Amino acid sequence: MDTEAQDPVIRALSRLVPGAVAGRHLSRESGRRLGWVETGRAEPAVILVSGAGEVGLDWAVILPALAERTRVVAYDRAGLGASDPVARLTLDSQVRDLVALLDHVGPAVLVGHSWGGLLAELAALARPDRTRGVVLVDAFHEDTTTEVPLALRVSSNLVLNALPLLKAIGLFNRIAVNMGGELARRCTDDPGTQDLVTAAYLASYGTYGQVATIRAENRLANSCAREVRAARAASAVPDVPMRILTSTRGKPAALHQRSRELADRTAALFPRGVHHAVPDSGHYIHKDQPKAVVDAVFAVVAEADRRAP
Repeated sequence: MDTEAQDPVIRALSRLVPGAVAGRHLSRESGRRLGWVETGRAEPAVILVSGAGEVGLDWAVILPALAERTRVVAYDRAGLGASDPVARLTLDSQVRDLVALLDHVGPAVLVGHSWGGLLAELAALARPDRTRGVVLVDAFHEDTTTEVPLALRVSSNLVLNALPLLKAIGLFNRIAVNMGGELARRCTDDPGTQDLVTAAYLASYGTYGQVATIRAENRLANSCAREVRAARAASAVPDVPMRILTSTRGKPAALHQRSRELADRTAALFPRGVHHAVPDSGHYIHKDQPKAVVDAVFAVVAEADRRAP
């Protein structure tokens, strides 16, 4: 039996993307597997790095457009989707996995959303020779947490702490069906393909460990500030094309303002950094305003191609 053809994520993406979609994996320490899906052919590769607790499937809305003009890699971090868990989940373990993937498929443009944006930035600092460009999509910055209202922090923690329990008692799938269904509706109007995307989303969180990793990654984001600052201080910023996109709705006003200030600061660190606020977009810009993200990626790819030796 063709096991790849039976993989629900590959089945769903194959209905969305005109070209072939393949599953790949990289062996890491102790033989654990780091898995991803890959489609498209042109170089440089584009590596998509999802937000905290999210899987590669989260990029399904823009994957077809990106695959038309470049080779796209959408991976699952350790403990999520097609990737085995790591013995100890840390910021360093997540950056090292992304760097290993970059070494394997690169040189590449790194595209990261939210927590994935921070990981993409740190991987670019670690491997400037393998990084062709960077696109940060409403990226997490360690200094934003001070502006998150206490009530929002408390409610978020309550939800995150409840997720593994909901999985254990069989109620998590109700949440996943709604989230997967919303993703599916943003991808296509075809009911059959929508069903496949929803099923793929459910399969990506099929185990208790995968759901527990959602909580673990979000906790990591809330405790990494000192480690991130040390990594920034120890590294030189690569001279590569860079775009950072920020949302314009869905957050408290003070948090929006702080996010814009930090995005300006991050863009200024890169010699070719540009910050754009995307009109009428929430935190998931690649779903609310997918063309803005696709255009930013292609702009970075084109600039990287012009400067290639």
